[in-house]
Amino acid sequence: MKGTWSKTIPPALAVAAAMLAAPGQASAQTTPFERLPAEQFDATPPSALVDGAPGRMSVRSPGCRDLPVAETRRRIVDVAAQEWAFFGFYVIDQTGPSTRTRNSRGSRRWWWRPANAAEGVRIAPTIGGYWAATPRGPWMIDRQNGRWNGPGGLTSRWRDPWSAAFISWVMCEGGLGSPDRFQRAIAHHFYVDQAIRARDASSSPAAFVAHDIGEAAVEPGDLLCSSRRSSYTSIAQRRRNLGVGARMHCDVVVALEPDRERILTIGGNVRGTVGLKLMPAALRNGRLAPTRRLFAHLKLRADPIGHDALSASPTLQALEAAPEIRLPAAVADLIPSAARAAGPGS
Repeated sequence: MKGTWSKTIPPALAVAAAMLAAPGQASAQTTPFERLPAEQFDATPPSALVDGAPGRMSVRSPGCRDLPVAETRRRIVDVAAQEWAFFGFYVIDQTGPSTRTRNSRGSRRWWWRPANAAEGVRIAPTIGGYWAATPRGPWMIDRQNGRWNGPGGLTSRWRDPWSAAFISWVMCEGGLGSPDRFQRAIAHHFYVDQAIRARDASSSPAAFVAHDIGEAAVEPGDLLCSSRRSSYTSIAQRRRNLGVGARMHCDVVVALEPDRERILTIGGNVRGTVGLKLMPAALRNGRLAPTRRLFAHLKLRADPIGHDALSASPTLQALEAAPEIRLPAAVADLIPSAARAAGPGS
């Protein structure tokens, strides 16, 4: 195993997961909402997987949950929703025209929020915990310790994209702890390829099966994936390159809104945060499917849950008792209450 990692990880990292979100209108972040106490939602925070302050951070052995498949779909949504709240309810609306300019195409700087040392310190153990859920977590955090101990100090950005680490931790805490059910990794292509192999081998224990966009019904708890380099448009194209590093990004589906022709997803390292995307969608063969350029739908082998899974999550339900929190206008009605007047992003 050691030899395999030493050969595959450097090129995988060079083309690693998800370089953040696709272009779109972004809302301002609101007040972060702290994670719920265990009696409201029993979830181990990612920060529990690391020790030490930034610059001296180290990884504890991750203790992932392994739950019956019937419990995983809703829990995956609930875990992702809690992280979205912890990062301040950032929303990217992709349903309108792109705001990306020609001059920004050659630069990644436009993705990033302004440096803020206090916020960096607050979220560092959380992102460290996402990395800790992957087999290469200690190495990745050692790399970041070097960045924190450099000239930028605590204002330093994470040097490596962490979107795949976020998905890996969500699945770890969401009940898919065994690697044969979900291949946690620092790059998305590891578990995307696992889902493709699962489609080709019906006996596979993998929790997700890969489909082309529009081929199967999208449900909350599924994953939707895009690719950059190499740029894939179908599962068949990726099948020819299984095991080869590729830049990808995947998000967790958390709600479907057919009347608004949009699908809501949550992903990590979305413009430097955990963000909610409003993806444009349309009916295809009687099913709501995304219309943005994506190449893979990873369908969870579990019974469907309600399309309003995000609103039904413990975190969103708890906001009824937190009137000081205002959701961005585009998603204000996720909490159907008169107290939820539109806040930032309106």
